[in-house]
Amino acid sequence: MSTRAERMRLPLSTEVMKATAEKHGVCVRPFTMEVGDPDTGELRYVAVPCGSTVESVCAPCAKKAKALRMAQCREGWHLTEEPDFTPAPPSPEQKELMEFRADLVARYRDAVEHGEEGQADELRDEIRGVDEELRQLGMRGRLPSPDLPGKRPVKRSTRRRQDAPNLPRKKVAKTTVGREYAGKFRPSMFVTLTCDTYGRVREDGTPVDMASYDYRRAARDAVHFSSLVDRWWQNLRRVVGWDVQYFATVEPQKRTAPHLHAALRGSIPHEVLRQVTEATYHQVWWPRHDELVYGGDWLPVWDARVKGFVDPEKHKPLTPWEEAVEEVEEPAHVVTFGRQVHSKGILGGSEEAGRHIGYLTKYLTKSTGEVVEATSARQREHHDRLYAELAITPCSPRCAVWLLYGVQPLGASSRMTPGHCKGRAHRRTTLGLPGRRVLVSRKWSGKSLADHKADRKAFVRDMLANVGIVKPEEDTSRLIWRKLQPGDRDAPPRVHLLMRAISERITWKAEYDRALLAAHPPGPETSAIPQAA
Repeated sequence: MSTRAERMRLPLSTEVMKATAEKHGVCVRPFTMEVGDPDTGELRYVAVPCGSTVESVCAPCAKKAKALRMAQCREGWHLTEEPDFTPAPPSPEQKELMEFRADLVARYRDAVEHGEEGQADELRDEIRGVDEELRQLGMRGRLPSPDLPGKRPVKRSTRRRQDAPNLPRKKVAKTTVGREYAGKFRPSMFVTLTCDTYGRVREDGTPVDMASYDYRRAARDAVHFSSLVDRWWQNLRRVVGWDVQYFATVEPQKRTAPHLHAALRGSIPHEVLRQVTEATYHQVWWPRHDELVYGGDWLPVWDARVKGFVDPEKHKPLTPWEEAVEEVEEPAHVVTFGRQVHSKGILGGSEEAGRHIGYLTKYLTKSTGEVVEATSARQREHHDRLYAELAITPCSPRCAVWLLYGVQPLGASSRMTPGHCKGRAHRRTTLGLPGRRVLVSRKWSGKSLADHKADRKAFVRDMLANVGIVKPEEDTSRLIWRKLQPGDRDAPPRVHLLMRAISERITWKAEYDRALLAAHPPGPETSAIPQAA
């Protein structure tokens, strides 16, 4: 019989269960769904994977998400034929929803024209609900907007800046596949772009002199980095004359500035890439926000009578966003890339291609906070200074930080707190990095992530069918699904669901190994069986 001290040294059952689940690739924090069959009245409980992409939250789900991204990158990088984008004909249900949406939009416009704000708000919510239903039915692309009436945006000059070099411009052809060389080689590119310098830095990424480091420009460049990247793709396509496709990831450097790693389909001269990078810029046509008007306890207050924020002493309404933008005569900020541009040609199917795919997806299982984590006092001070600047840098026209500059943001409401925005750019853990870590062009592989996931399932199902194991695909659309909240009396213990999921996973793995053995029987040149995907 073991002593109490010996029992205390044994691992907890929950820890053992979590370790077992991770070993077999089962989600360690699933949520419970109650599934009802309206035909039979049967009620069962299913553990649905959480789908987290962060390894510290759920390692099995994060690894599956990373593997899916790697497959997506691999399939689109070195295509030899144009992907098929022929849309499938809409189903009767989709047609009915689209007709219903068109009727809602017509009624919404009529309500706006007659000043019926309450009815317009209700119709707008209905339109959004229909759009969500259409997305669930597989309607891809951007759905047509209701064309909300209102003031037209101020037109700005499209003439290039005098301090930016000119770029040659060609008509962009619809082709997305790169050029073939010597009748058999079709290389593609791997490119890395960085932000400009803000001051000299040490090896650990901290500034040599924090007092002279340009934190203001660093913060604004981080906020508008994604817009600069979009401009770069646009310029590149116009220069080369074809629709360049990409798979890119955004990561922070040691100095916490964002930089971009991108796989481009097709071959582009290195000098052209450097030329496009040098000539690319993004102008931010926002009101000036260099000097704070309010701060500390001196903040604008909400006035229900004017439905906006007013000065706390004079009770004068703040300048509306539209008026503030109309008064802008020059951009508040101009974002450019740094001089360092790394580009390299990569051949499809080579070991180097696989290595660079791994490099592209290296940090996808880590949260941004884990990537930019400070390990020294200097790094913490550097991050604190950048965070302090980001706290007073507006991230969008709807940002509550605009109230500190005396500007009424778009969509201002009584729920806003001046100077406090919930946007990702203002979080201490992200330090201004964009929300999307993975950027994939629409014509990369001709498939969505859901399509790639379905392809993997179909591949496994076909492998099993070859050895007589048939896995029929269940029609889940007719079932009634209800998510159970933690503590729900009807919910079975999570440990039971985990045990069932682990048991099913072990069974599936054994069946898949049997199918692999049948497809690749051991011989003199076969010493190992490939692992299950």
